[in-house]
Amino acid sequence: MKVLVVEDDRRLCSLIARGLSEDGHVVDTAGDGPGGQEAARTGRYDAIVMDLMLPKKDGLSVIRELRDDGIVTPILILTSRDSTDDVVAGLDAGADDYLRKPFAFEEMEARLRTIARRLPVPPRRVLEVEDVTFDLATKRVHRAGREIVLKAKELAFLEYLMMNAGVVVTRAMIEEAIWARHSEICSNVVDVYIRRLRSKLEADGLPQIIFTVRGVGYRFGSC
Repeated sequence: MKVLVVEDDRRLCSLIARGLSEDGHVVDTAGDGPGGQEAARTGRYDAIVMDLMLPKKDGLSVIRELRDDGIVTPILILTSRDSTDDVVAGLDAGADDYLRKPFAFEEMEARLRTIARRLPVPPRRVLEVEDVTFDLATKRVHRAGREIVLKAKELAFLEYLMMNAGVVVTRAMIEEAIWARHSEICSNVVDVYIRRLRSKLEADGLPQIIFTVRGVGYRFGSC
C-alpha cells in the first residue's frame, strides 16, 4: 500500500512511518492540516492516517474538504479524545474508521488493510502474470514453481509492475508509486531495481518477463 500519515507528533509520525515502511509499504508524511490536505489532493494513496488535533487546520475540517472535493481515499482517524461525540464527528465527516491513542501498531495496520479494501476496485490477494505469482498477504513470490526471495523495496517494485502487467509504465510513474514524496532519487535507481528483479526472476534460463520499451519505460509480461 501507499499510505499518507498526517500527524503533528513527530515521534509518533516517525514510528508509524518506519513501521509501515519496514512492512513493505510506501509512506508519505505531513505535519499539519494544510500539508496533509495538499498531499491527499495531489498524491495517489491507498489509505490515509489522519490525526484529529492538527495545527493550522484540524483533521475534521481536512476530511470534510477532501470529501467535498471528491477525494475517496479511505481515512483512518487517530484521536486522543475520549469523547464518543468526537469519534462520531470524525466518521460523519467522511472518515472510514478510527483508533484511540495509544494503540498497537498491528491493530493500526490491520485497520488500514480493512479500509483499503473498501475502494471501488476489489483488492487482489494473489497476483498472477504468466508463471509468476505474488501472494500479497505472505509476501511470497514464485516463478515456475520456484520461490524467489525479494527484499522489501523489490517487493513493492514487483507489485507495482504486476498490478500494471501488459501496460508500459514510465520511470516517472514508477517513482511516484514506489517512493515517498520529495524523496531524493538517483537518476538510475529505477534501472537498478529493474536489473535486480531481472537477475532474480529470469535466472537459470527462465524466459524474459520484464521488457524495456525504448525511450518510454518498462512492461511486465509478454502480452
